[in-house]
Amino acid sequence: MKFPKAHTLKEIANLISTEYIGADDFPVLGMNEIHVVESGDIVFVDHPKYYDKALESAATIVLINKKVGCPEGKALLISDDPFRDFNKLTSHFKPFQSSSSAISQSATIGQNTIIQPNSFIGNNVTIGDNCLIHSNVSIYDDTIIGNNVTIHAGTVLGASAFYYKNRPEGYDQLLSGGRIIIEDNVDIGALCTIDKGVTGDTTIGEGSKLDNQIQIGHDTLIGKKCLIASQTGIAGCVVVEDEVTIWGQVGVKSGITIAKGTVIYAQSGLGHSTKPNGTYFGSPAIEAREKFKEMAYLRKIPEILKKLKNI
Repeated sequence: MKFPKAHTLKEIANLISTEYIGADDFPVLGMNEIHVVESGDIVFVDHPKYYDKALESAATIVLINKKVGCPEGKALLISDDPFRDFNKLTSHFKPFQSSSSAISQSATIGQNTIIQPNSFIGNNVTIGDNCLIHSNVSIYDDTIIGNNVTIHAGTVLGASAFYYKNRPEGYDQLLSGGRIIIEDNVDIGALCTIDKGVTGDTTIGEGSKLDNQIQIGHDTLIGKKCLIASQTGIAGCVVVEDEVTIWGQVGVKSGITIAKGTVIYAQSGLGHSTKPNGTYFGSPAIEAREKFKEMAYLRKIPEILKKLKNI
């Protein structure tokens, strides 16, 4: 998430009442999660296990809960609770905006686009030409939708990320200030839920087709010409490359890459990255041919046991 204008390190530190290490006028351009940070971004870290990863990342400002050596060319914001202060920054730069109408006056809607009754179009939403938005669809703020997109009834685009910190008093949610981008020629079925990015974008690539009742988590990237069948759940920060086919009731772990041309058979649980053009099955999923061999061997166990009894 980039800020509307550049800020200084001192300005940001004052916003969240933290100490800082670095020049007062050190430039701060935005804030992001570690997998999408760029120069000028703030990244937060609150566990020693991830200190090195944050300090060595592309981010040039690190919001951290310990005074450590500051790498050359970077700055630190020292906080007793980086998670809390990251939320403060999100609230400041991307505050919640209420709506007073079903279709926001700040929304941009293209030519020949049809929006059926009882749908909600939030603030600063952009919808392209020749789209069909069926009834009871909710499109949250800042969503960008391309041309020739169809979204069926009951789908929700832009709910918050499922991202929580466990505290003694209960779970504390990391606020979401990102967006959803739906590219051209995408079809989204009924009752799908696609979460916006925490600070970046959740993207559905050009020509991809989603069946009914699919959940896609925050900051996940779906490539071009992908097919995803119903009741599939894809966690956050997953990269699904182009021309992937995922059949029904598949569960996908966060932070992995599904390589181009991969096929995942129904009711599989995928917990690791795949190889290009591979076919996977099972839970945990493995290459389908190996899984089918394994199943064939298991079917022979009763016969083997029977033979052993007769020895």
